[in-house]
Amino acid sequence: MIRPAAEPGLPELDGPPDPDGGSGKRTWGPDFLTALFQNPLDPGYADAAARRAKEGPRAGPRRLMAGGSAALTLVVIGFLLVVAYRQTVAEEPARTTARESLIGQVHNRRAETEELQRRADELADEVAALRDSELGGEAVARLLELEALTGMARVRGSGARITLTDGPTSVDAVTGQRRTEAQVKDIDLQLAANALWEAGAEAIMINGQRLTATSRIRQAGEAILVDIRPVGSPYEISAIGPDDMADDFRKGYAGQFFETLSDRFGISFEAAQADDLTLEAAAGFKLRSVQPSIAPSDSPSSNAPSGAGSPVPDTSVTEGGR
Repeated sequence: MIRPAAEPGLPELDGPPDPDGGSGKRTWGPDFLTALFQNPLDPGYADAAARRAKEGPRAGPRRLMAGGSAALTLVVIGFLLVVAYRQTVAEEPARTTARESLIGQVHNRRAETEELQRRADELADEVAALRDSELGGEAVARLLELEALTGMARVRGSGARITLTDGPTSVDAVTGQRRTEAQVKDIDLQLAANALWEAGAEAIMINGQRLTATSRIRQAGEAILVDIRPVGSPYEISAIGPDDMADDFRKGYAGQFFETLSDRFGISFEAAQADDLTLEAAAGFKLRSVQPSIAPSDSPSSNAPSGAGSPVPDTSVTEGGR
């Protein structure tokens, strides 16, 4: 019988492999990961440790060389630290001088700004006086009323005060980030403002920021901006309007929504009647268009509910509340 030639490099087997040993016996070795976990250190480390234990500590020139290298390294590090310290000390007067100069410039600019603001207020008063002298009494009253309704003037009256406060903030156990469910959002303030307008409010202010027809309430990260000005918790929403506006707000859809947020997330919600409110004029208000009136018409707020809730212009403040 002719047997096929064996492949190069492989031994020829004559018959079945010997189960008890011999060249045909298979041997199994651990894979790479198993060997890595069983022997985490390179064998060279073990050999070096055994050699040091056998030969003892170094002596002679080799030991002196190792000690000299360590000492030289320490000297170099110390020299670098001394140089860095001296350079820092030498530059400190210059930094102090620059910082003091910047602080002085800030104070000077602030003083100039205050002086310019004072001058602007004086000019605004002069313009208001000239306007009042040229206009008749009825025209001045109508102008003041329009300024009150548009947010250009300070107003006083009774109405409602809505207060929203962030609830307790927890930390997510998995991500480690703060949870924001208990924080008041911009949409919450938008909802409150819209509900107050619907309930008959004639002027609204959020944390000192008067709302106008062009006001925007937006979220910027965890901060809320009202006309690009940040406001924070607690959020106090003051509105001038009917005397029963607080009760209507509490019983309406907005009040029910905030009650739900209070029960679920701990957000504090209060709606109370306010007898004496003063709402400041809108900051940075710009007059975009003017149309002359030939004959004064009826007041646009003649159909508004009468009583203490109607906003009353504060004549002590003119030209946008300055």
